[in-house]
Amino acid sequence: MGIDMIGKQIAAMRKEKGIRQEELAVFAGVSTQAVSKWENGGVPDTELIPKIADFFSVSIDTLFGRELTGYSDAQAALMRRISEAPQDERIGMIFDCCWAMERASCGETRQAETSLDECGKAIAPDAQVYSSFIENNGFTRMGIANQRQYFLVVPEPKDVGTAYLDGVDYTGFFRDIGDKTVFDACVFLNGRESGKAFTPMLLVKNLGIDAKRAQEVLNSLAKYHMVRESQIEMDDEIQTIYYFVPTPSFVALLIFAHEIINVPNSYMYYTISRNKPYLK
Repeated sequence: MGIDMIGKQIAAMRKEKGIRQEELAVFAGVSTQAVSKWENGGVPDTELIPKIADFFSVSIDTLFGRELTGYSDAQAALMRRISEAPQDERIGMIFDCCWAMERASCGETRQAETSLDECGKAIAPDAQVYSSFIENNGFTRMGIANQRQYFLVVPEPKDVGTAYLDGVDYTGFFRDIGDKTVFDACVFLNGRESGKAFTPMLLVKNLGIDAKRAQEVLNSLAKYHMVRESQIEMDDEIQTIYYFVPTPSFVALLIFAHEIINVPNSYMYYTISRNKPYLK
């Protein structure tokens, strides 16, 4: 395809999405006349091409009329697009890609007409809407809006016992984390800067417990590597201090415990063909 293909692609995508020339002009920082010129055989300045691609949420290859020829091409383009984005924009881009994959897994082939943010605006602020694709080879679960946004994909393990059940003391963990003081300590420490050292007195002051109980809580957290201890010399004595070790797994635990307690009942997409037990 020649470089003059760009103008034709811009015109086609703009009309397909119902976008006015003025909107593209403002985004690109050019005049409306410049956009009109592109669409009638002209070519944008080279430095504007990535910005135009971003405006339409497409690859530069698409602007040139090049179709991705295979799965590996699509993967490479996606990886390049995300890796080249500013770091503070990557999570949002990845989540948008997850939304596209979720919709596709449920049989949707059309590009979404509205963004996830726009979908969220159409849902009550205190509501939570999900999407899920469930079949014998695995499942997905997506929190779309408005309280908890996440995406989970779980391929079916080769061996359920090895993957989920063997060698893990779940009952002991849930007994420990189910202790209100231990749970409160997890929430408190997850809201505090992790690099700051502390002693058991921090929990005494903030949780309203005595020093003995604070030490018991820290021992429980240390069992699961949520805190690490270190010794320092102070006032001619060796004292033990602690550092909290944050993990996103605790946030994930809250998300899915919330789903078990408050069963999801509102889905934007829900496709299920699974006929086998989850733990078989």
